[in-house]
Amino acid sequence: MNNQLSSDPVAQLRSARSSIKWTRYPADVLPLFVAEMDYPVAAPITAELIARVGASDLGYVDGPGPLTAAFSRFSTERWGWTPDPERVRIATDVSVGIVETLRYGLRAEANVVITPPVYPPFYELVEEAGHQRVEVPLIETDGTWTLDLTGLEAAFAAGADAFLLCNPHNPIGIVHTRDELSAIAALAARYGVLVISDEVHGPLAHPEHPFTPFLAVAGEHGASAVTVTSGSKGWNLAGAKCALVIAGDAITTEVVDRFPEEVACRASILGVHANTVAFSCTDWLDDTVTKIVENDRLLASLFAEHLPAATYVRPHSSYLGWLDLRPLGLGDDPAAFLITHARVALNAGHTYGDSGRGFARINLACDPDVLRAAVERIAAATALVVAA
Repeated sequence: MNNQLSSDPVAQLRSARSSIKWTRYPADVLPLFVAEMDYPVAAPITAELIARVGASDLGYVDGPGPLTAAFSRFSTERWGWTPDPERVRIATDVSVGIVETLRYGLRAEANVVITPPVYPPFYELVEEAGHQRVEVPLIETDGTWTLDLTGLEAAFAAGADAFLLCNPHNPIGIVHTRDELSAIAALAARYGVLVISDEVHGPLAHPEHPFTPFLAVAGEHGASAVTVTSGSKGWNLAGAKCALVIAGDAITTEVVDRFPEEVACRASILGVHANTVAFSCTDWLDDTVTKIVENDRLLASLFAEHLPAATYVRPHSSYLGWLDLRPLGLGDDPAAFLITHARVALNAGHTYGDSGRGFARINLACDPDVLRAAVERIAAATALVVAA
């Protein structure tokens, strides 16, 4: 291909990192799939991890320790919500926190609502916990996606036991408004539905799109809820393995207290310390969000210039963009076409649910030149399809 990068940030990262983002595909592929940022980790986090290793502090943990206070300060300052420290627990990661809440918070073979297109592990976690999925797809209107509150009420009234809320929503980057979350809380309280809110992308909300934690509104409506979150996405710490599980009331506190001891012990002590420091690295976070927003603007302009028939659904949180590639004629799985013909790795939209067919997810947290090269490759490859 003639659209090589003038400087090669991809090659530099590939030579330095060993995660799946850099090892799954050959060197000629631009990896814009998995939710991992290319940016260096904040220096205070690096220093803390080195200090823990230097102290041979590599044993087990049985609770959040200093992480509770660190997250509480961050949440209070950023979102105006202070969790009850007596209701904070830890788990290995967000997925473990979700599945254990599903396992211990519901009756056998309960009905769990999800809102596709949504983070693919949601499907697996409901199944792993032994429950049944109830799908209430988002409403798409002219490229804008919203929760279907009418559909959610119908599902709740029909006997749903829990709602697995993606807040903010992955893959579309919706930051649900406080009014929307209040409406969900009121419905959950009315029908006795447990809400489990995955809020791992909350710290990455873009300016002018304020994030509201679900537990900030649940109590005023009498809804029972559990929040699961982490610094793993906001500060690029997925491999550190630590998440917070926060109960919202006495009922859900009893649920998280039934978790086996191993749920906490399997979290990493390095993850506890890395997350503790992360929630104080707000300058780094703000700088990172600025870079993401700049890349969001860039990608929008690149699509307008090179792929005007397609639609880039711009996120209001995080660094994951949702691409409507249906007009390009690439079939239900355009990511499969693009990995072969453009050498660009995206997430396949259909893995997020049937409403994701013809879509793909792209990672924006990279060097701007990588986005430029990716769009040029995609445009060149799809032009051949149109010509044919």
